[in-house]
Amino acid sequence: MSTSTILSKIFEPVTHFQWWKDWFVILLGCTILATGFVLFINPYNLVPGGVYGLSIVVHNFFPSWQVGTISYAFEIPLEILMFILIGMKMSSRTVVAALVTPFIMNLISLAVYPDAASLQALDSSKILGGRLDLSEHLLLTTLIGAFVVGVGQGLVARTQATGGGTDIVAMIMQKYMRIRFSRALLFVDGMVVLFGLLVIGFGLGGAPTPPNSIHLSLYSLIAIFVCTRTVAFVINGMKEEKIIYVIGNEPMKELRDYILHDLNRGCTAIKSTGLYSGKEKDMLMLVVTQKEVMRIKQIIKKLEPHAFIVITDAYSTYGEGFRPLPNPSEIIPE
Repeated sequence: MSTSTILSKIFEPVTHFQWWKDWFVILLGCTILATGFVLFINPYNLVPGGVYGLSIVVHNFFPSWQVGTISYAFEIPLEILMFILIGMKMSSRTVVAALVTPFIMNLISLAVYPDAASLQALDSSKILGGRLDLSEHLLLTTLIGAFVVGVGQGLVARTQATGGGTDIVAMIMQKYMRIRFSRALLFVDGMVVLFGLLVIGFGLGGAPTPPNSIHLSLYSLIAIFVCTRTVAFVINGMKEEKIIYVIGNEPMKELRDYILHDLNRGCTAIKSTGLYSGKEKDMLMLVVTQKEVMRIKQIIKKLEPHAFIVITDAYSTYGEGFRPLPNPSEIIPE
């Protein structure tokens, strides 16, 4: 048996496990996403962008249709675009997520509303027997709903899929227009909110206007912002990398050795000149994690007490010891 065959046998279970893990995360994300809409978004006529936000607007014209059911009418053309412009691998996951999420949304809606009439009206006072009525706390339900929806979207996006809808438009804009995913999503969802303002806020087309309908559109903008920031956080996590610049008059050999051998980090030495003193100086540049910052400062104080130090955030760090460079089709929310 060849070495390559042995290695493939060893790593096959890991690949198989990763496959199941990705699909579990997709289904979990879809469930969280659907729950956020059903409990905190749909009953209050909030329009946080996306196909589901658009479906909430359309629901005002056709109350007998569930929001999840309406979304299928928008998903199918967008899925076709996904197959054509993005590719099969990512599309297969997105197709499943886009088809499963409305179905889960409809199931949860049937479970939390006591009868068909309250479901058609999306009556918040009837959700779970009235135990989750937040109609007097619109800001609270906006923040909670946007956070929950963002977590769901972020989990799905971590598997290089999306929940469908305007996420697909944002991915296409990212791939072909080089716009970051979260910014593209913010733009597209903003257009959906504008449509919601015209329909729900101003009663365009004869749609019923709920109380404080203008305010609902403003809350929707808050929901979009919170949701997009949550998506970015779930995908990228908290940015912990820091860039440290150390400027000294000496070659700083002990500090170099410590960084390379004890800290086990790469470092770049840059020749520089102090404009005030006119002296030649050495500048070391290294990238460390947040946890290593205090440690490196203590070592610098011990080995180079007269050095000048600048510490700043690293926006994105790629390379050995950090993140791999993204693929051209990879979702980059930040």
